[in-house]
Amino acid sequence: MRLVGGAPLRGTLDVADPSDWLALDAGVREVAWYRLQSLPEWEHVDPLPADLTQLGESRLALALCHRDGRIRQEAVGRAARYPGLLPLVVIRCADWVGPVRERARQLLCESLDVDSARDLAPLILRVGRRDRGAFGVDVLGQVLRRASHGQLVALFADPDRVVRRFAYRLAVEGRLLGPAELSRAAARDEDTVVQDLCATAALAALGDGDAYEDVLPPLLSARHPRTRSAGVTALRRAGWSERAELFLSDRSALVRACARYVVRQQGSDPVAWYRERCTALDDLELLPGAVIGLAECGDRADAGLLWPLLAHPTAGVRARAVAGLRALDCVEAKQLQPLLDDPGAGVVRETVVALLPSAKELPADWLLERTGSERPRHVRAGAFRLLDARGGIVALRAAVGLLEDPDAKLRSWAGQSVQRWHPSADVRCRAAEVGELLDRSRHLFSDHVLRRRKWEAGVDS
Repeated sequence: MRLVGGAPLRGTLDVADPSDWLALDAGVREVAWYRLQSLPEWEHVDPLPADLTQLGESRLALALCHRDGRIRQEAVGRAARYPGLLPLVVIRCADWVGPVRERARQLLCESLDVDSARDLAPLILRVGRRDRGAFGVDVLGQVLRRASHGQLVALFADPDRVVRRFAYRLAVEGRLLGPAELSRAAARDEDTVVQDLCATAALAALGDGDAYEDVLPPLLSARHPRTRSAGVTALRRAGWSERAELFLSDRSALVRACARYVVRQQGSDPVAWYRERCTALDDLELLPGAVIGLAECGDRADAGLLWPLLAHPTAGVRARAVAGLRALDCVEAKQLQPLLDDPGAGVVRETVVALLPSAKELPADWLLERTGSERPRHVRAGAFRLLDARGGIVALRAAVGLLEDPDAKLRSWAGQSVQRWHPSADVRCRAAEVGELLDRSRHLFSDHVLRRRKWEAGVDS
């Protein structure tokens, strides 16, 4: 350990990374498992002196992480001289030894200001998950509540989502952000907790007469469905219910459901809206969301509008039509079977899901043809998934055949299928073929397991 020789902290670890501080704390006490010793290796090489008063920053860092609680307690008392050791003081605030913990907490309260709190927030919140770690989080909150909007801005963009959540909660509690800023934050942030927090706060801060034009557009145009759904629901309160129709065909089921609620509240019928759009079979602007939306709120009679859409030129529309038929429980295997050759991967995926309950009704030879290497990858994967669901000898044939597939992921799936395959009652009459197939895949089994599989299938060894 370089710190034993007095190497500076900044050159030894990334002082901005909480993981490095936590690793240092654990590493100082670590005992090498391969050595017959009860002390960490560095203590044999250069142990700490009895008097800690002359220790520099690097060696004092070792003392702060020492296995002996009395040494840690004394080191905390001397750490005030070195602000760079404050991260280790944070860790000692959750120490399992009471006197160490109390002394570290006192020093943290005396040393933590707004600037250092911003730097230490990721570490404090990480330590806060431990037993006895809540104290540091409370102190952090007290300090940052005194921060201005400008001082908190850096935390709003922190890569650690836990830090962003904490900072935005403080900003909402202190009303440091206006409704427009909160709506932009909800639209921008990738974390769903921050999205919900900021969107809810932005809408709650608005009164009936406030200007929604600065708040709703960022929410309605957000990439994340939860944020868009909050904006759509608020359209009614803003008096803009007619705009909800634009979101009836949204790509998100949550947003579509919220849009239907708003449309119904203004007295319109979303089902009629969906039926009107799905009737225009040649409409190249028909959105997939409108197709699945009809299935979400329509009835089984609406399947008649979905069947013709299986031939629509847009792959997304075809895929959503299959999903809609499945949602309405109107799947007919023979009519969907040709879609397993569809050029759209999404269409094939939806078709496979719809046909899984009927996998044994599909012609096995026809499916096996579609696992050939000349077929597109998504067709091979879909056919194999249906064959695997059938089980029996056809599943083993397909899986062994795909062990040499050009796609690595498909080869892996096929290998897993072979390994978990067990003969069914109708397999014993094909014992010779089973034996040949298992021999071709012997590299997937131990000798014992291979003999066991053959015995189960009635193959003579």
